[in-house]
Amino acid sequence: MKKIFQAVAALLLLIGVTAQSSQAQLKRFSIGPFVEAGFPTGDFSKTNKTGYGIGLGADIKLVAGLTAVGSVSYMYFGGKSFNLGNNITGDYADVKAIPIRLGLRYKVFSILYAKLEGGTIQFAGGDYTGVGGLVAPGIGIRLLGLDVEGKYEAWFKDGTRGFWGLKAGYNF
Repeated sequence: MKKIFQAVAALLLLIGVTAQSSQAQLKRFSIGPFVEAGFPTGDFSKTNKTGYGIGLGADIKLVAGLTAVGSVSYMYFGGKSFNLGNNITGDYADVKAIPIRLGLRYKVFSILYAKLEGGTIQFAGGDYTGVGGLVAPGIGIRLLGLDVEGKYEAWFKDGTRGFWGLKAGYNF
C-alpha cells in the first residue's frame, strides 16, 4: 500500500512539472494534484472514520465563466470498531475507492465558483467491491493556481454513502 501511494505521488509530481512547462502554450488548460478529506454522514458515519485522498484534476475553459473539469483520485475511509455486548466485538470494513469525476464549473464572480460533478467509483477492498455512481456538487475559490473547495459527495452502490468533503489543490 505504501509503495502504491509513493508511486501515485511520484506520478502526480511528474505530471505537475510537465504541465507547468507547457502552461505557456495552453492557457485554456490546467492540470494539478490535490488532497482531500471526507467527513462521512448518515449511516456511513456509523461505520467509517474520516477519509483521506489524493488525486489529479484537470480543467479546460469552454466559454466565459464555464469550464469542463475532471479528476481521478484514491480515497480511503477506515472502518470503525463496534461492540454488541456479551463479548461480541468487531470492526467494520475499510472503504477504499477510486472515484472518476467529470463535470462543469461556473465562475460566479472573480475567484468564487460553483461546481457539479458526476461519475463512477471503483470500490477496491473490504465488503465494498464493484462499480457504482457518484454525484458531487461543490463551491470553492480559485486564486492563481490555488484551488480550495467544499463539497458534498454521494456514492451510489447498494445504498448511498455520503460525505462532506474539503479539497485543496494546485493547478499548473
